[in-house]
Amino acid sequence: MDNIFSQLPQDIIHQIFSRISLRQVIVCRSVSKILNTTLSSPSFTHLLATTSPFPLLALRPPHRHHHLSPSPVLHLFDPIETKWLQFNLSFLPFPSAHPIASASSLGLLYLWADSPSSDSNKSLVVCNPLTRQHKTLPQLGSAWSRHGSVLVDSVNNRVIVLNELAALYYSNSTDSWLKFSSNLPSKPRSPILVNDSVIALCDVGSPWRSQWKLFTCTIQNLQTSQPWNTLEKYEWGDVFDILKRPRLLKGFGNSILMIGGLKSSFSLNASCSTILILKLDLCTLEWGEAGRMPLEIFRCFQESSKFKVFGGGNKVCFSAKRVGRLALWESNEKGKEEWRWIDNVPGHGDGLYRGFLFDARLDASP
Repeated sequence: MDNIFSQLPQDIIHQIFSRISLRQVIVCRSVSKILNTTLSSPSFTHLLATTSPFPLLALRPPHRHHHLSPSPVLHLFDPIETKWLQFNLSFLPFPSAHPIASASSLGLLYLWADSPSSDSNKSLVVCNPLTRQHKTLPQLGSAWSRHGSVLVDSVNNRVIVLNELAALYYSNSTDSWLKFSSNLPSKPRSPILVNDSVIALCDVGSPWRSQWKLFTCTIQNLQTSQPWNTLEKYEWGDVFDILKRPRLLKGFGNSILMIGGLKSSFSLNASCSTILILKLDLCTLEWGEAGRMPLEIFRCFQESSKFKVFGGGNKVCFSAKRVGRLALWESNEKGKEEWRWIDNVPGHGDGLYRGFLFDARLDASP
């Protein structure tokens, strides 16, 4: 294969492969070293800059299994072709070559990596794994990587790191982090960024019984350390009481998804009958049911003490200990839902896989 392409001018190879989809280009990169080099060159990526994004589901590598991989890679699942892919991250200049994928936005990955100057600090790095461009943001204390949630604005690539006590906002103009008080009543669970507002779940109950509420704050108010507002409506009733361990994901447009175990009763330690996906329209503030896990799939999650959820939009992935595969929920434009299993999940984790949506594209620059 290498002999064939080594005899062709690079321009000819570019013209041949510019006629296929981005999905096929990524697959072709793994065929040979020459194709990987040629199809990763700046001249070719510029040629495909207007190609439609390639939607993928990315896995976050488990912290304690980094040493098992000889080189840093990001595992991604293509839900259309039902195939697993790998993006090599060895182009990133880290002293420890195993960054932790944290979030993504418009073709860019945001990763935590060890700071070159200090073992106790971390740096947030933004990169495009297709073009291999990257940028390192100013370093932070390692506590932010352990306890902070990274939120990225999909329009202006604004970056926020949030925890219970404070919020960090990255300023492009000064290339520095600005710190503000977050003023949240408790540790935020699964905070998300929707348009210009941060929305998070907080437990305002007692040590014996959880009571979840939605809190919201605009980015502008967050930067002035103003209090968060409770997002609630009297007509919602007991919407937060029917779900066990709820968590949030961003939906399509101006909507959010809330996922949790559907309690069989209102008792303190009630068992769950299935996993429910609710959708909140932020314009009308009305809840609706978006999905309900089928019983034959839920049986595999029933024995696990907890499960993880990642995704967003019209795709939500579920993982749990000892299940050994991922459950995927998808919804089409008409709202019809479909559930299926994702097998052959790579990695050596405990089954509690975490991840995020990643739209691979060539026109994204850090």
